Amino acid sequence: MRIITGLARGRRLQEPSGNDIRPTTDMVKESLFNIIQYDIEGRKVLDLFAGTGQLGIEALSRGAASATFVDESQAAIKLVKENLRRSGLEGAKVVQSDAVSFLSGPEKYDLILLDPPYNTALLEKSLNRIIEFDKLNEHGIIACESKAEKEMPALSLPYEKLREYRYGGVKITLYIRKAGR
Repeated sequence: MRIITGLARGRRLQEPSGNDIRPTTDMVKESLFNIIQYDIEGRKVLDLFAGTGQLGIEALSRGAASATFVDESQAAIKLVKENLRRSGLEGAKVVQSDAVSFLSGPEKYDLILLDPPYNTALLEKSLNRIIEFDKLNEHGIIACESKAEKEMPALSLPYEKLREYRYGGVKITLYIRKAGR
């Protein structure tokens, strides 16, 4: 696991021990960031279900203004902090919290990265909470990672499903928040 490009390019990140944390593969991560590469610089990022923190760290390395990392696991929070230390990047906030509950807070984001455990309803619950509390700024993006066969919901306006990308057994679904609603 490494940082692909940007300020901390090539730095190795600590990988999780055991099977409790499932990191995004480098291939899927690189594909995701190639798709959203022009929507990162200067943006406020939320890495929900942070795990290793690699998605938010990649965003920081590519010029995001800030990144908030949220995970309920104490082991994941420790791993995120270690990986932030290894990256040498600034602008990070690390929060140990239930991800769905965290979404009821006041902050809004420009990019929300959702990669919850696959065999749960956490992705749907998170999307519902994002809409309910309008957590995304205008023209913001939600990037969801799921199993390829998972049917991703359409969202109510001003949120809209943009596109889905498949990489073997993994699917990335992008949503946007339209302006003026």
